[in-house]
Amino acid sequence: MIIVICYCSRVLRKTRWLALAIAACALAGSATAGTTTRIQVTAAESVWGGVAAELGGSYVTVTSIVANPAADPHDYEPTAIDARALAGADLAITNGAGYDPWATKLLDANPVKHRLTVEAASVVGVSTGSNPHLWYSPASVDRVASAITAALIDLDPTHRAAYAQQGRSFRSRSLHDYSATLASIRTTYAGARIGASESIVAPLAAALKLRVVTPAGLLRAVSEGADPSAKDVASAERQITEHQISVWIENIQNATPDVERLTTLARKSGIPVVSVTETPSPAGITFQAWQTAQLVALKTALARGNA
Repeated sequence: MIIVICYCSRVLRKTRWLALAIAACALAGSATAGTTTRIQVTAAESVWGGVAAELGGSYVTVTSIVANPAADPHDYEPTAIDARALAGADLAITNGAGYDPWATKLLDANPVKHRLTVEAASVVGVSTGSNPHLWYSPASVDRVASAITAALIDLDPTHRAAYAQQGRSFRSRSLHDYSATLASIRTTYAGARIGASESIVAPLAAALKLRVVTPAGLLRAVSEGADPSAKDVASAERQITEHQISVWIENIQNATPDVERLTTLARKSGIPVVSVTETPSPAGITFQAWQTAQLVALKTALARGNA
């Protein structure tokens, strides 16, 4: 006798989510605040996990789930290990805005009374459907860092002063070169026209006062895993070949065939190309070192493209 278990991929997905939730429940019941000397922090993305590690210092143990800079975070599929990491967290950090819905599902499936959650999108007031690449916005990073510090103090008020000091040090010392490079680019190249492979660059460009002239439809389509229209692709090609942009910025973690063709065209046309990633690269690098290196590359490219 043949028993048909699943009739469609949607049923398979539901079954998989149920299995992950059950696996996580095994740990959730035994995970309580104070079972270890350090606050257990689980971040859906390593970018926020890295920030939390600096803000928490020796008082936290951080686990980051999406940490591979060679993979596309939009395609991430959680494992039972990920589910257990979130279930056992004292503090969970997610991005939100539709970027990591799997993390929200796992947290909702395994409620833990003492656990606090910081969702970056909620902190900065960004909803699903908006640009989710919040860590490319300096203002958003600052607000999320403040929310993480507040959560750490709530969980461990005994070390309030230490968390406050680490927060100040993060801004004044850790982010010093990052902030200085941002200011330098903004002062020198405000108004420069740039092209981009997807919407990841938009928050940073706004902070730098650079003009992203690539069709918005192309930016959105590539970011969402859809095919851009032929009209938008043709417009981006024309901007490149006619040197209407001074720099082309490519997200190498989301290199679709259209993006690869446009990037190749930019190089052949003599347009400086800057490669960026969604996930800190190499793995384990601090937020500020990763972002500052990309900013320095962008500054160099802008100097060439505007010479």
